[in-house]
Amino acid sequence: MQLEINQEALPVYEALASNVRIKIIQLLARNKMNVKEIAQELGLSSAIVTMHIKKLEEAKIIKTERVGQRKISSLRVDHIDINFPEKIFNAFDTRETSIPIGHYTNYSVEPTCGLATLAGFIGPVDEPKFFMDPNRMDARILWFTKGFVEYQSPNFLSLDEKLEMMEISMEISSEFPFSNNNWPSDITFSLNGIELGTWTSPGDFADIRGKYTPDWYPDNLNQYGLLKTIRIMDHGTYMEGEPLSDVTIKDIPAYEDTWHLRVEVKEEAENMGGCTLFGKGFGNYDQDIKIKMFYS
Repeated sequence: MQLEINQEALPVYEALASNVRIKIIQLLARNKMNVKEIAQELGLSSAIVTMHIKKLEEAKIIKTERVGQRKISSLRVDHIDINFPEKIFNAFDTRETSIPIGHYTNYSVEPTCGLATLAGFIGPVDEPKFFMDPNRMDARILWFTKGFVEYQSPNFLSLDEKLEMMEISMEISSEFPFSNNNWPSDITFSLNGIELGTWTSPGDFADIRGKYTPDWYPDNLNQYGLLKTIRIMDHGTYMEGEPLSDVTIKDIPAYEDTWHLRVEVKEEAENMGGCTLFGKGFGNYDQDIKIKMFYS
């Protein structure tokens, strides 16, 4: 039997949506049977079994024939193939931008804090003023206890292109002096002034070295984070499939020239456990911050 995903196939799907009818199919797969025999096997009344048999007949899954004085049921099909549509969703065009960790355009951070390149620390740690050091452009990891960093990325959409969905991904964790795998932190994400939601990072990880973390970097400092993806859709904002907020793609100003992405640990956060951002060459994922636009 060949089925499509359409209204005409509903009787078959409905017929299969019953434990009793599934058991009847299993019995008839072994042998032809009449209603009384099926009822005895299932411990049900003949009237109830007759009702289920009729449902399976309407779906053309079984057939019933008269043999002498008895009506005998048997399977009409030995398999069912369901043909799904080739495309359930429209295929959107995409544009993706990768933002290096040190390319923030605004910040306000408090210790503990610091930055590092692939070769070493940028200035002394716990000195916020070094977040303005020109060498910060080469930073591949940064951390702070409270405050924010904000990134800008060009919006290449034209006026005749419609923004359908956005994805923002980054490797991220809490920040603890040295490290602490159990150190929750409430980290808030905003895009163009619209707060997307707050995620609680479980900790600041150094139980093993990061896959890409440079050899010079001390073992007792934050080694890796979690790769988190924020997806802004037409019915809300999600992180790893879990709801983050009710913000939809329609709430995002789609035609401004620049995207402003802010990563923040707020003053009023219940868990003020800091933030660490990992870029290419640090952590377990060899990537910078990625912003991906889906448009039609």
